[in-house]
Parts: sequence; structure tokens; C-alpha cells
Amino acid sequence: MMNRIFPLVCVVGLLSGCAGAMPFGKPPLSNPTSGAGLAPAPAPQMTALPPPVGAQSAAALDTTTEAQKAAALAAPEPASAAALGVVAVALGNVTEPGLWLRAPLVKTAGKGHVKLSGGPSIEVDLLPGEGGAQLSLAAYRALGLGLTDLPEVTVFAK
Repeated sequence: MMNRIFPLVCVVGLLSGCAGAMPFGKPPLSNPTSGAGLAPAPAPQMTALPPPVGAQSAAALDTTTEAQKAAALAAPEPASAAALGVVAVALGNVTEPGLWLRAPLVKTAGKGHVKLSGGPSIEVDLLPGEGGAQLSLAAYRALGLGLTDLPEVTVFAK
């Protein structure tokens, strides 16, 4: 008798686990076609995702979307922005996603702008750092810089 009951108990346990642990005989809380009771759609991703494993090219490593880059380039320099200084930047860690500048002249993390002399500016996350100043791959690409360029930029904090 035990040999017949044990497999039945296992199958019922597996089925309840596969059904999302929903008790048998109970209907869902809402009608899926009505939209009532469903979670709202997630907000668009505003931060870049890490690059895929094995990515080799700048395009594959840069996971910032064109919309994110366009928004950062279009962001006006705030009137109250304080210039932290002028610094030469190098390409930072290409596996670190997003639009950012890491530099010793940044004392606390926050939002800011990086402006090329005589050129465009881009909104970035300002990060404290040591050694030479580094600009993200996404910021380099958005500003149209060559990956080996060492441009001078003015750094503004909001």
C-alpha cells in the first residue's frame, strides 16, 4: 500500500510546485484580460546594463542606449553648476556601464556635466577617484571621441 501512495504524494507535490504553489481549486485573483490587479509595467531602464560576457568591441561593451546618450547630450548645463576644474581624461574601465567621470577633483558622488573645450557637453555621474581622470566608454562614444584620445574637459558639478 505504501508503494502506491508514495508516488502519488510526490506527483501532487511536484504539480503544486510547478503551478506556482497555487492551492488547487482556487481561481486567480483577477481576470488577466481585464488588467485589474496586475502589476504596472516597469519603468524604462535608465541605467546601463553590464556588457555581455565575452564582449570584445566598443559597440558590444557599450550597453548605454542611444536614447540615454541623446538625453545626456541634450541635458542643459545647469545655471548653478560649479566648475570643479579642467582635467585631461582617459578612457575608463570599459566593462563599467553608464555615463560617468571618475576623477580626484570630485570629492562626493553626484550628477554633473563634462564639457569638451569648444565642443559638446554631456551629463554624467561624477565619481570620486584617485590617479588620472577617467571617462566612461559610453561618454567617449556619445561625445564622438576616439578611444585613444586624451581630451581636456571642464567638469561641472550640480
